[in-house]
Amino acid sequence: MKTDDFDYYLPEELIAQTPLKKRDSSRLLVLDRKTGEIEHKHFTDIIDYLEEGDTLVLNDTKVLPARLIGTKEETGAVIEVLLLKNIENDIWECLTKPARRVKKGTIVTFGDGKLKMRCLEEFDEGIRHFEMIYDGIFYEILDELGTMPLPPYIHEKLDDQSRYQTVYAKETGSAAAPTAGLHFTKELLEKIKNKNINICYVTLHVGLGTFRPVNVEKIENHEMHSEFYTMSQETANILNKTKENGKRIIAVGTTSTRTLETIAKDNNGKFAAKSGFTKIFIYPGYEFKGIDCLITNFHLPKSTLVMLVSALAGRENILNAYKIAVEEKYRFFSFGDSMFIK
Repeated sequence: MKTDDFDYYLPEELIAQTPLKKRDSSRLLVLDRKTGEIEHKHFTDIIDYLEEGDTLVLNDTKVLPARLIGTKEETGAVIEVLLLKNIENDIWECLTKPARRVKKGTIVTFGDGKLKMRCLEEFDEGIRHFEMIYDGIFYEILDELGTMPLPPYIHEKLDDQSRYQTVYAKETGSAAAPTAGLHFTKELLEKIKNKNINICYVTLHVGLGTFRPVNVEKIENHEMHSEFYTMSQETANILNKTKENGKRIIAVGTTSTRTLETIAKDNNGKFAAKSGFTKIFIYPGYEFKGIDCLITNFHLPKSTLVMLVSALAGRENILNAYKIAVEEKYRFFSFGDSMFIK
């Protein structure tokens, strides 16, 4: 399969630049993956598609204010650093810009010296390993100096940083938000619970893969970056019981999907308490073992995420749904509208 097989036309004005005033007021395109039929709804209608005994799986990762602007100690050159993942203790993997200015041994200073980063290793694609040098509590300093790492296609300033965070975000560690979950409010989650639908959580810290385009012609040659995930025994028990009862597992977002499929694939379709790093790459031909349905946003052309939803619903169904979404002027990407694949 070729990367170009997952391209589609998207006018730039349909890329949502700011979140809607109310999280759950976005539109919802419902796609029946068996028939290809499409319905146009609002996100609050999602409850009508969930049945008693189903399980909704949310990714409770919390986005770090991971974007920092500092200066190179020797020259004063402006350096942008995006924290990607904590390797161990005070050693972090980061994306740097301009990377050519940051060599092994370079020190970058932030907030009048409140935080300094010493470059320990240089890697391709702007990746660097830094040692953090500071006094006090690192995450408090990060809260003070950092900003939310909004995707490059968002050019507007985000007035309320919490809008790039789900209402159930708990486990700090992501370089980007699991955006399918941004549509949920606490009230909507309460209504879902009251309908006897299980809600459980996994954690996947969204990493560099989110920012990487697919640069190979054949998708099979694309290399995914690894991302940390974890599932508790409690969540595993709920999911196994859901399967045993013949009910559906509904993943909220591609990050939850990747976690569920990583674990189910290794356990013959069963779930177990597990933590680790996943590089799972889901594209058409993949046989799903974990999820039955998916709540997701509209993804970038030729991205691994378009490939993932195409694996679930069929490439033609997805490209047709996206074409209709463009015609109907749906809002796209992180702050955009939602899709339910049933």
